[in-house]
Amino acid sequence: MLIPTDFVPFNLDATRFETIEPYIKALLERPVATVAELEKWIQDRSELAAAAGESKANLYISMTCNTEDVAARDAYLAYVEHVAPKLTPLFFELDRRLVELAGHVGLSGDRYEVLLKGARTDVGLFRQENVPLETELAVLGQKYETICGSMTVQFEGEERTLPQMARYQELTDRAVRERAWRTVAERRMQDANAIDGIYDQMVDLRTRVARNAGFKDFVPFAYQSKHRFDYGPEHCRAFHDACEQAVVPLVRALEKERRQLLGVDELRPWDLSVDVKGRGPLRPFAGGKDLMAKSLAAFRRLSPDLASLFAQLGDGSEARGSRDGACLDLDTRKGKAPGGYQYMRDRSRRPFIFMNAAGLQRDVETMVHEAGHAFHSMLCREEPLVEYRGAPIEFCEVASMTMELLTMPHWQGTFYDNPEEFRRACRQNIKSSVMLLPWIAQIDAFQHWVYANPGHTAEQRAAHWLELDARLGSSCSWAGLEDVRARLWQRQLHLFGMPFYYIEYGIARLGALQLWLVSLEQGEREAVSRYVNGLKLGGSRPLPELFRASGLDFDFGPAAVRRLVDRAAAELAKIPE
Repeated sequence: MLIPTDFVPFNLDATRFETIEPYIKALLERPVATVAELEKWIQDRSELAAAAGESKANLYISMTCNTEDVAARDAYLAYVEHVAPKLTPLFFELDRRLVELAGHVGLSGDRYEVLLKGARTDVGLFRQENVPLETELAVLGQKYETICGSMTVQFEGEERTLPQMARYQELTDRAVRERAWRTVAERRMQDANAIDGIYDQMVDLRTRVARNAGFKDFVPFAYQSKHRFDYGPEHCRAFHDACEQAVVPLVRALEKERRQLLGVDELRPWDLSVDVKGRGPLRPFAGGKDLMAKSLAAFRRLSPDLASLFAQLGDGSEARGSRDGACLDLDTRKGKAPGGYQYMRDRSRRPFIFMNAAGLQRDVETMVHEAGHAFHSMLCREEPLVEYRGAPIEFCEVASMTMELLTMPHWQGTFYDNPEEFRRACRQNIKSSVMLLPWIAQIDAFQHWVYANPGHTAEQRAAHWLELDARLGSSCSWAGLEDVRARLWQRQLHLFGMPFYYIEYGIARLGALQLWLVSLEQGEREAVSRYVNGLKLGGSRPLPELFRASGLDFDFGPAAVRRLVDRAAAELAKIPE
């Protein structure tokens, strides 16, 4: 364990370059001659990175919580455009000095294995000419989020956000579902060309970044920059094939059953969320405060230790972004960016959960999902090195997705008093856990094609998406909606702000399903124990070792996928519609 650091003042305003630059220079100039001195240098560097990370986090949180707040937007853009570009080369110099010093003093052993491997990779990838390109990409990402956050529709006499419109897809009146679906689709199509243009620019910029670093295209650069040391594109292609062979047939069978139970000639996009028996939509909670209280009750039944962590976040009524140390902003409202996330503020070591709760069952799943990320952050927050307080995304998502499955038995009596509604929620959750896998494969395969063919046109991109959708997508009819179908990928925000960040969900989903099976076969206590064992390591060990620490196989090939999907199908059969 490294000694405590007092190098960085806790109230340092790291949103301003002039306040953080002296600390970076001090680290670059500090004499280091022994292992002990290097360890102190590493920890001081870590705390400086934590301060910078938290300042950026708070700016991002404020911007996404209210994309119409001009001051919040301008503050975030000012950081992205004027501060981050100056910090990036200086933090690169710190990486380079770390690598040099480690060789000079003979730093070795398991403790620094992951840190040094990552630093050496980042040093090898860094190019000064890429700094302004990364700035342009960040600005484009913010532009995409602003476009999406401003999307509202007039429906039934009221202005509604797109997350609010999702509830209409659960109504039993097919005509209303169709009208709501088409209203949202038409609104998305109004900005489809603008979003296509943003993505064109992003593909071009990322290709330039990769070529500046000596790669032929962005694919191998992305794998290196994401520190994917334990798998490559060939493993991802095996996952795509596994989903096509093992999961798509189950999805198609479930969709055929859905069509028959609904009594329709063909399944349409607005038929995919409604209850097949004509029951009304599930309404598990009313507002963020109720969502938080019921989630806490479910966690108390699963694990008092996890519940005690969850209770530290707030009561769900917060709607002020991260001001005053708030940890939650849950309810959907006009101007909020789309989606949901958990963001760990590295210096104060307090997580923040953002989401667009609209009273739906999927919001319950999002809440416990993001809570899983918060547990991960909190369980390893005593780790001295900020680099190890975060783990590879493939394991971070095990933390979140596992909570979607392990909390499920405890929704009864918390979110649902009616046993039939509880069974519906469980069936829906198990189905989504499996049926999401082909979508993950489709998004990942799409990205591989996009960046391996950087000179493509928007029309060629749409055509390839349609090929993938025929292979991995829904079997519902898109007659008359071909333009909408060709743009479905635009709703996946990861494609814009976090390129190649999506296969991680598939790898992690398989890990979460494994822990779920442990809970079924060996009990919840064993599953939670394994879960916590892995999460406590943070990112201090290589990815396969993190999986092993939780008793999981790091395998996402066809045999592994088929075994888990077959078991999930068997559990589904126990919960009839």
